Parts: sequence; C-alpha cells; structure tokens
Amino acid sequence: MKRSIYDYTRNALSEHLVDEGFKDFNATQIFEWLYQHRIRDFHAMTNLSKKLRAYLDDSFTADLLPIETKRMSDDKTEKYLFLLKDHHAIETVLMAYDYGKSVCVTSQVGCNMGCAFCASGLKKKTRDVTAGEMVRQVLSISEYAKTDVSNIVVMGTGEPFDNYDNVMRFIHIINNDHGLAIGQRHITVSTCGLVPKILEYANEDIRPNLAISLHAPNDKLRSKLMPINRAFPLNEVIDACKVYFDKTHRRITFEYILLKGVNDEIRHADELSDLIRGVNAYVNLIPYNPVGEFAFEKTEDIRSTAFYDRLKKRGINVTLRREQGADIEAACGQLRMKDKH
Repeated sequence: MKRSIYDYTRNALSEHLVDEGFKDFNATQIFEWLYQHRIRDFHAMTNLSKKLRAYLDDSFTADLLPIETKRMSDDKTEKYLFLLKDHHAIETVLMAYDYGKSVCVTSQVGCNMGCAFCASGLKKKTRDVTAGEMVRQVLSISEYAKTDVSNIVVMGTGEPFDNYDNVMRFIHIINNDHGLAIGQRHITVSTCGLVPKILEYANEDIRPNLAISLHAPNDKLRSKLMPINRAFPLNEVIDACKVYFDKTHRRITFEYILLKGVNDEIRHADELSDLIRGVNAYVNLIPYNPVGEFAFEKTEDIRSTAFYDRLKKRGINVTLRREQGADIEAACGQLRMKDKH
C-alpha cells in the first residue's frame, strides 16, 4: 500500500532512500519539488533519475486532501472540512492578518480532553492525525485558497501533546529550509497542560512558540472547566513552564477564555496575576464563542476591558484577542466537524 510522501521528514526520507539504494541528496531534491515548487507528479521531478521517479510513483502518494465543505466568514476567515482516506473528517481554518495568512491545524480526529466549554470535545478522539495529514492541511489550503501561508497554529481539534510524535514530525517538515521554511517563531503549539510533554518539548532541538490553555486561575475552578487539571494541577503546569523558559528563553503564552460570571471577575484577574508572576509570559484573553450545547455566555465588553486593565495594572503583559470566524463556527472552541454527518 502506498504511503503519503508528506509523512516523511527530510532526514527520514533520506534514510529510506539510502536503504533503497538511492542518494542522500535525493531527499533534498524531492523536498524542494514538493514544498517549494509544489509539484505532486513524481514524473515531473526532472532532476531525479528515471529509476527514482518510477520508484517514487510506485511507492508513494502526494495528493491533497479532498474538500467536503468550505465556508467563508464575513471577516474572510475560511473553514475547510477535509475528508481523510478512512472517511473521517477534520476541520482546518485559514485566517487573514496584517502580517500574513495563518492556518489553524487539527491534530486529532475528535478530542478526549473534555473541556467544559469546547465544542471539539463533543466528539471523542477516534484517532491521531498523522504528520502527513497535518502537512496536507497546510498545502491543501494554500492550493485551494491560492495563497501563501506564513504562520501555523496547532490549535484545531485535539490536544497536540497527546499526539506528540506526529506533531513534532509535522513541525520538522514545515520548518525545514528545503520544505515550507516556516520559521519557529511563526509556529505555535497549544496544549491544555500535559506536564510531561511540556518538559519533553523543552528539550527538543526545534521549539516553536508554546501556548498553554489556562482558562482559570485556581485549581478548583480549573478542574471544573478542564478535567486535565486533576492529573496536572496548576502548580505543576507553572513549574513546567518555568523549566521550559529556563531551557529555551522563549516567552510563553497563557490563553484565557473569558466566561461570563465564571472566571471573569476582578478577583480572578488578581488570582491570575499572582499565579503567573515570575513567569516570562503574556496572557491572551479570548472572548468566548457560544456553542449551542453549552450554557456558557460571552463576557460583556466592559467586563473584558476591566479584566484586561486589572492585569495591566498589576504588571502582566496581556492582549485581548480579536476573534475571527465566529459566524461560521471557526473560532476558538467551536470546531467540531458539524458539517459532516
């Protein structure tokens, strides 16, 4: 059975080719054809030998992901429902910013984290998404939308650190100079707080930006909202973040969704600032995007601003995110493959 060529890092492809009697440099040539020239027909890779082209055609596929549905937001955000070979579906989002186009990548089919406010957890995890399927999300959107992609966020459906090896292979592929050459500072991986994987990530030779989904300033509230907190409470998460910074000197993002009457009071801002003080990080406040199955409501703008101002007053670096794609259920916490039945 043919395997997707997009599953291979440059080094893994080199090892495979050398084992088959070809040369190490052929992997670099193939990467350039695939990612720089966007050629998917192996026979069109004209600087490869006929023998290698025939071998590639017999052994690998290089197809894009077929679109099941596509929706366009009023703010030009695009949401794609892609169909995988085993007939599972995944959602991927293209967002436009002043600095370029960003793709929000899905790392699992469904999610087992069970966060109380997130639609992605309504469908339990069926399987992990392969590195190649993550790569193909980026390439497919770039092709279908006829646009270059400058930034990647692994923040779609699933917990990226619950699919750690595939996510790291994906990062190596898109970061490679002969591949998409997307810089580490233009890639962000988000986790709800799997402490052992945060510590493992700190020791990687390639470490894009790290974002921690916090969403509560104390263990009692966070355990209600995020079951993962019962396994890895806040003190362990914060300690892991400090280790990560000590080893990488990379600033961390703490994501905090504001839920009306739940975690948006001034006392919560005070608790949050006390919790993260001493960590080189900033807080990204996120407006809640309503999900029909949940009773949570969006915090009013005046309360969001007051929360923001309180954190600023207490010396915390903070931003208030401008949400995109909410009208097509493409915003934070809304992805759930609703279009596929």
